[in-house]
Amino acid sequence: MSIRYVVKMPKKMDLIIREMPENAKQALIKLVDDIRERGPVQAAYPNYSKLGKVTYHCHLARKWVVCWRNEQESCLVEVEYVGSREKAPY
Repeated sequence: MSIRYVVKMPKKMDLIIREMPENAKQALIKLVDDIRERGPVQAAYPNYSKLGKVTYHCHLARKWVVCWRNEQESCLVEVEYVGSREKAPY
């Protein structure tokens, strides 16, 4: 039996996601699905990296990035940022 992760994304990100180009939205949907199935480490994605002990990020498209966190190997993954890479919190 495999562990299924829960991905939590703040409601305030809805507006940002709606304004994203379609290719970035589709990349985000696929990434979130993969995190649910396989967990927060997504090393197969291009432009993925670990930012700290419990934080990760991935470029969705040239100008779009997502950052997420997974505390102490829990089944909860929290998306902390979705938006332009210029404003990314790293």
